[in-house]
Amino acid sequence: MNVGRAKSVDYTDSPGGSTGIDKAPVEGPVRVTAPGPKGTGGSGLAGDTICDLRHHGGNDQAVYAFAREDLDEWERLLGTTLRNGGFGENLTTSGVDVNGALIGERWRVGSDLLLEVTSSRIPCRTFQGHVGEKGWVRRFTQAVLPGAYLRVIEPGEIQAGDQVEVVHRPDHDVTVALQFRAVTTERALLPRLLAAGDALHPESAAKALRYLKSIEQQGS
Repeated sequence: MNVGRAKSVDYTDSPGGSTGIDKAPVEGPVRVTAPGPKGTGGSGLAGDTICDLRHHGGNDQAVYAFAREDLDEWERLLGTTLRNGGFGENLTTSGVDVNGALIGERWRVGSDLLLEVTSSRIPCRTFQGHVGEKGWVRRFTQAVLPGAYLRVIEPGEIQAGDQVEVVHRPDHDVTVALQFRAVTTERALLPRLLAAGDALHPESAAKALRYLKSIEQQGS
């Protein structure tokens, strides 16, 4: 479990020139709640800072999870050490198929917290600057290992070592990886995202509907 504090950097276009992407593990319980609508609400984790509310935070991106197994693979590829929180994630998971999770899948973390998968993480300029790799946005996109954003269904306290239990898997095939491909490199997949219904991040749903409308207009 990881949180970040605001830090001034020269590689972000965030208002004020600060970012909270450099997250680090914390000890003890942390309260997780729905932070409010995007644009005003930040992180779902108490003590975690979101600096650019235009693109990050809010109810549908309250918690970001990334698999430790994928961090290990990036360590190998980059020839560096990546600590938990190294990609700006709140939850560094072990043994959880984060990218294969279905949109709308629900995770019980600890005894109280219930989260719902909404979408993938989209790499940005700040992420590239944080990692310090030229061409990082393209490389991260091509790997299709984006990690997952989740919304808070039932608030609660969690701490490092808590079990993550998948308690619900919806009846469709829209995974985090599929959603990521659709909104980044394979627009033809966008209509498939709508099978996830109301669980889908509203921005992805809007993008899919715009794509369908453009196809209809081309055919008329």
